[in-house]
Amino acid sequence: MVLLLLQIKADLENLTNLIPRGGSDGSPFWYFFKVKCGSCGEMSDKFSAVTATEQLQMPRSRGVAHLVQKCKFCGREGCIIMVDGRGKPYTIEDSEAGRFVPVMCFDCRGIEPVEFSLRDGWSAEGVSGSKFADIDLSEGEFAEYDEKASCPVGITDIEHKFVVAQ
Repeated sequence: MVLLLLQIKADLENLTNLIPRGGSDGSPFWYFFKVKCGSCGEMSDKFSAVTATEQLQMPRSRGVAHLVQKCKFCGREGCIIMVDGRGKPYTIEDSEAGRFVPVMCFDCRGIEPVEFSLRDGWSAEGVSGSKFADIDLSEGEFAEYDEKASCPVGITDIEHKFVVAQ
């Protein structure tokens, strides 16, 4: 078992509190990533999707997981469980400092996420307090205009990584 944190870093322009829609607390948001088998090291060809609102029965266990997947190469099964309460919003102060901030934590058993795919469903606030919902980051950036503050807002240079939780 290993706990992995999905961390993000981005350049925010006149925006703050970038989070997955519903928050970083396990609310409905789909995370897409490729997984690597912990036994043979084989990486999946396709992206797997995981959300906190769907739970699956773990094979040969009484527990539940948010993702259960079998390795196509060696046939071993692994699972990922989302851990609430370890993520936080990415603020303009984080952006100015160039810090990576965790948005979600995954308890990985037999498989682990290795390649995250940014998609839609993010939200942020303008420095004026304006809300920007359902931000699509699949193109790697976001640009809009904040009518309330009469200024452009944007998200660029998005980076992400998985790190072992301390």
